[in-house]
Amino acid sequence: MADRLTQLQDCINQQAEHFCNSIGILQQFAPPSKFPNFDRTGSQTPQQQSHEDYVQLFTTLIARCAKDIDTLIESLPSEENSTELQLQSLRTLEVENQEAAERLEAVVRRGQDLLEHIQEALSDIAQAQLDMQHLAKTTSNIIPNVKKE
Repeated sequence: MADRLTQLQDCINQQAEHFCNSIGILQQFAPPSKFPNFDRTGSQTPQQQSHEDYVQLFTTLIARCAKDIDTLIESLPSEENSTELQLQSLRTLEVENQEAAERLEAVVRRGQDLLEHIQEALSDIAQAQLDMQHLAKTTSNIIPNVKKE
């Protein structure tokens, strides 16, 4: 979802589009004006359509968009509270950051403990393999018919 300023910009752009389109409709359906001392050959009649529908449509669109713009402007934070709100927000973020750092430290400690246990287990396994190899050599010297694998 877009932030308030982006919504406001989009709404203003939409309002400009409504104004532009309404002016285009006015130009399209406006009757030609006659100027004194100016003769124009040929007469063109504008298309006969119900321009009342366009008037109603654009007045509704422009009024609704203006109301949306007012609502968005009212929802923006005021300058008076902005410094206080920013400080409060920074304090909240600092507390959340500290809590996240503590959780991270706990996870790292658990990971280090687990790594130590794994290293001890690998050391025990390696020692057991060495003991088995030593035992196999000792038994093969005592009993010469034992086959090595």
